[in-house]
Amino acid sequence: MEDSPDQIVPSKTPKRSFSDTSTALIKAFTTKDGLVGNYDYAFLFRPNLPFMRRSRRAAPFFGLNEHMPVFLALLLGFQHALSMLAGIITPPIILAGQGGVNLPLGDAQYLVSTSLIVCGLLSSIQITRFHIYKTPYYIGTGLISVVGTSFTVIPVATGAFAQMYATGYCPTAADGTKLPCPKGYGALIGTGTVCALLEILLSFTRPNMLKKLFPPLVTGPTVTLIGISLIESGFANWAGGSGSCFVHDGSSPTAASICPSVGAPHALPWGSAEFIGLGFSVFVTIIICERFGSPMMKSCSVVLGLLVGCIIAGATGYFSHSGIDSAPAASFIWVKTFPLSIYGPIVLPLLAVYIVLMMEAIGDITATCDVSRLEVEGKLFDSRIQGGVLADGINGLLSGLLTITPLSTFAQNNGVIALTRCANRKAGYACCFFLLIMGIFSKFAAALVAIPSPVLGGMTTFLFSAVAISGIRIISTVPFTRRNRFILTAAMSLGFGATLVPNWFAYVFTYEGDNRAKQGFFNAIELVCETGFALTAFAAIFLNLVLQEEVDDEVVEGKQTTNTADDEADKEEWRRIERRSGEGGDVEKGGEGMEEKI
Repeated sequence: MEDSPDQIVPSKTPKRSFSDTSTALIKAFTTKDGLVGNYDYAFLFRPNLPFMRRSRRAAPFFGLNEHMPVFLALLLGFQHALSMLAGIITPPIILAGQGGVNLPLGDAQYLVSTSLIVCGLLSSIQITRFHIYKTPYYIGTGLISVVGTSFTVIPVATGAFAQMYATGYCPTAADGTKLPCPKGYGALIGTGTVCALLEILLSFTRPNMLKKLFPPLVTGPTVTLIGISLIESGFANWAGGSGSCFVHDGSSPTAASICPSVGAPHALPWGSAEFIGLGFSVFVTIIICERFGSPMMKSCSVVLGLLVGCIIAGATGYFSHSGIDSAPAASFIWVKTFPLSIYGPIVLPLLAVYIVLMMEAIGDITATCDVSRLEVEGKLFDSRIQGGVLADGINGLLSGLLTITPLSTFAQNNGVIALTRCANRKAGYACCFFLLIMGIFSKFAAALVAIPSPVLGGMTTFLFSAVAISGIRIISTVPFTRRNRFILTAAMSLGFGATLVPNWFAYVFTYEGDNRAKQGFFNAIELVCETGFALTAFAAIFLNLVLQEEVDDEVVEGKQTTNTADDEADKEEWRRIERRSGEGGDVEKGGEGMEEKI
């Protein structure tokens, strides 16, 4: 299959002239073949109902650079954008809310809008693929490798923000209420910008070396712990909220336990049945879409679940339209800014974040090559990995300068490629276009920010669980030798402990002096030890390098039980008996009978 422009050596084919390009564009927008083609559009919308007959003819596969109708590219690009939407908006909503830095409503709306815009712009870098002049290196994969705001940074950020409020870095009111802290958010994105240099430097390392340093034995448990740590916030939102109202203990409702706040539309105590039912409507819709939905519905099941939850919430009076009314008609990058700074205690955790993002990118790019029917080994594939990791690091650096937290290569779009049988980059560019449109029209972002916490919780619980399952899938590729089981046990025991008891290390250091550098050093150690996935990552890397594989650890296939261990020896014995007996039927029959019994 033709795989240009991802050639390792310079192309010898003549470049298309401007007139040829213009002619192709005119033909694409003025002819039936160029606009709609002969694609079976009903395939995308045909539901999977029990009484409906399934089509025996598969939809055509659109390769990386094959001709594709304009309307189909826009339709599939919109599908990619919808599949990304929930993942893109979740981190800014959480970090700007009560569980983060408590930013004003206008700032939260700006972050959601800007996340969509930045993800659209920076995804185009991965999709386009640029060659670095006079070097063998590239920037980007040249595939539909789209990027979105990363979930990985959420546990680090929420832990850091809690520490900032506790140490006075962020302001609190006299009654202990956490006040807006744009300074804290600026410290997060400023530190993330600097830490992105690690991934940029690692991108110039050979992929084989990266896989040796960070094998699935390291990345699998790390990703699993990230998902597990996030599920708590998703479930808390499902029951009403994860901020200051998350204190309901079954006693009489107080002002602190009313969610989302006293005076809000349809405010109720945390954990009320109404909240549980609202989140459950989202969760059930996702399951129904997966079972009965068309390819279009399956890839957008999370967004459809969110839509159903919002319709129910709007009909029952949970929505407040004041924020939507007050939002501006349009927004763009740098409409609001935050003071960038370096916050020492989160440097080590964010370095761990970028190592995880790098390994996620390698896995996602490999999966994208596979579903796109491109080679997954050799120089060309290694070049894709190098370009993808470099673009991922550059995107992390740029995202901080564009006021957004670190980005990661999204995996869910591989499912869209597999479902729709379209790996064409035109669909990727259309996806970027729709993300830009969604972000620029800030009324759309304001509506997303106004989504009630239980609806958001029903969606995010599913998304965060998917992160944990991705980690388990990575672990499943590891041979379960004694050494590997030991490393997984040691690393995950620390991670599970720190996740379940996050303040276990809070009282180790008792320093209360005026040395800010010393206090910052202690805060950094405390934050790492209270971040479960960071502990797991560092422990797994260390143990994987120190502990050597033993010969006895090799898994012997086909000899797992005592019932089957001697099968080959028994069969060989009967073959010897048959050879001695020659044509003797009695012994042969007896041997066959014994073989059947065995």
